[in-house]
Amino acid sequence: MNEESHEHRHDSHPEIIKRLKRAEGHLKSVIAMIEGGRPCLDIAQQLHAVEKAITNAKRTLIQDHLDHCLEDTVGSLDREQRQTMAEFKTITKYL
Repeated sequence: MNEESHEHRHDSHPEIIKRLKRAEGHLKSVIAMIEGGRPCLDIAQQLHAVEKAITNAKRTLIQDHLDHCLEDTVGSLDREQRQTMAEFKTITKYL
């Protein structure tokens, strides 16, 4: 993994951290549920919540990256290029 020497922060990062900490709490709960012999359906529902929280955090991070880093790199775009960029951002929601 190539790390740059400058800090890389965006306004969305605190929200992403909050989502990941929530997922961490859910995951700890899942582990306790398994250790406590809880029903599989309950465990599966909690795992789904963990998965969804991580997916949403990832989606927010990717969208923010596209909004800031990619546009900063390519610079000003004409109308057609902006449409292509908008479509690219939309399709990343399906990752």
